[in-house]
Amino acid sequence: MDSVITLAGVGLTYPGPPPVSALRDVDLDVRQGDYLAVVGPSGSGKSTFLNVVGLLDRPTHGTYLLDGVDVSTLSERDRTALRGQRIGFVFQAFHLMPYRTATENVALATLYAGVPKKVRISTAHEALARVGLAHRAHALTNMLSGGERQRVAIARAILHRPSLLLCDEPTGNLDSDNAASVLTLLDQLHRDGMTLMVITHDSTVASRAKRLVTIRDGALC
Repeated sequence: MDSVITLAGVGLTYPGPPPVSALRDVDLDVRQGDYLAVVGPSGSGKSTFLNVVGLLDRPTHGTYLLDGVDVSTLSERDRTALRGQRIGFVFQAFHLMPYRTATENVALATLYAGVPKKVRISTAHEALARVGLAHRAHALTNMLSGGERQRVAIARAILHRPSLLLCDEPTGNLDSDNAASVLTLLDQLHRDGMTLMVITHDSTVASRAKRLVTIRDGALC
């Protein structure tokens, strides 16, 4: 299988004084169809790692290939475009627009891509159906349960068929029943061929992945 992500000696050092090494010489290969969990305690570097992989922060050294593209050579504008095309994000806090419907929230993922409104709505409906929320397409997000909100967020993240679904503590704001439902959905997306990376401190969440790596003091081990 082709590599979706290749990290070679990737690190990020914040300038001082004194300089702080937040990410240390990370080597990692994530192939198409992988389901990887990255675990570690608070302060271990998980957030920095996520920001680098998600093209939110630029590493200070090393090589990062996303779908074979060397992102270190790209301008910020091109990095933003690549991020929007190739990475879907799912966050603990959902980040949905209040007082908008589930469909409107999902359709926002393509609002600035020049996609006609009719197409945006139809593809949003398809994505909601894929996560089991076709019946809630017209519900306001503030009327949805936490589990339903996270499903809307996942629908938005997969709308453009990203190369990588990057999840940051996806069950952190959910009760046990809703958390189990969301994890079952992620399992299904993986079975359908999606590449997943989950950043978590929760061993239950990590146990669903097919590969597990630990980050500690900014280094993978």
